[in-house]
Amino acid sequence: MENVDYTSTFITVAPDTAAVAGVEPVGSTVAATTFSLIASAPYALRSSDVIFRVWAGRHGVSADSLDEWASFYATPRACLRSSDLGKRYGWGIHADADGRLAVYAVGSSEYAALAAGTAPDGSAVTVKAAMRDSRR
Repeated sequence: MENVDYTSTFITVAPDTAAVAGVEPVGSTVAATTFSLIASAPYALRSSDVIFRVWAGRHGVSADSLDEWASFYATPRACLRSSDLGKRYGWGIHADADGRLAVYAVGSSEYAALAAGTAPDGSAVTVKAAMRDSRR
């Protein structure tokens, strides 16, 4: 099974992003669904939950199916560092010590603290950048 979950980690926006503020994605895109799942229930879901639920919703599969979960993660999957939330829309993704996620807009004080390596509870976090949109 592929491990896409992070713990005590903050994924900043990509170094080549043009975003200067967090913009909520619209429509029925992967980014919009990912944002909705995380923003509507901060620190409730892990990366693996979000990635699977987005895929399940787009493929008409029950998000509660353990067989589908096992089949989905039987092959390698991209983590949220490749998400458009950090590449295009200006959102950082924080995974707490239990791997539960929340989003923070670039330019906010919370984003700045997390990007500096400090979680909302004062604990240290590992900081990783979202993947670049362009190859360099």
